[in-house]
Amino acid sequence: MATKIDKEACREGYNLVRDDNNEISWVTFIYNGSTIVPGDQGSTYEEFVTTCKDDLRQYAYIRFTTGDAMSKRTKFVLITWIGENVGGLQRAKTGTDKTLVKDVVQNFAKELVITDHKELEEDYIRNELKKAGGANYDAQAE
Repeated sequence: MATKIDKEACREGYNLVRDDNNEISWVTFIYNGSTIVPGDQGSTYEEFVTTCKDDLRQYAYIRFTTGDAMSKRTKFVLITWIGENVGGLQRAKTGTDKTLVKDVVQNFAKELVITDHKELEEDYIRNELKKAGGANYDAQAE
């Protein structure tokens, strides 16, 4: 059966993360049968990490504040999480199903596919965003 996405419900989650007037900094998109729907949401990155189970595949849209002494800015990352116990067929479908998620989640600085809990470390994600972020004025502050 072909995967579908509940675009309106997922767009609501996407917009919550993008909205500066609330505390929501992440939302997950999960499978409900063959339909991708919004999953959990929260305000801290640590909360998101707890949703990444070894038998689960999901997508996450996450807000980070990045920058340096001269310039703070909001950056967004799209993470595809594939737990180590996810079967081969589901693992393979995740890549093609991601195009459905990207129909809703269109604005992000970095896209990551993560299968190892070590790569979920916040410093790793922030470093990847920093590399994608352009100018870095940290050296001038010394």
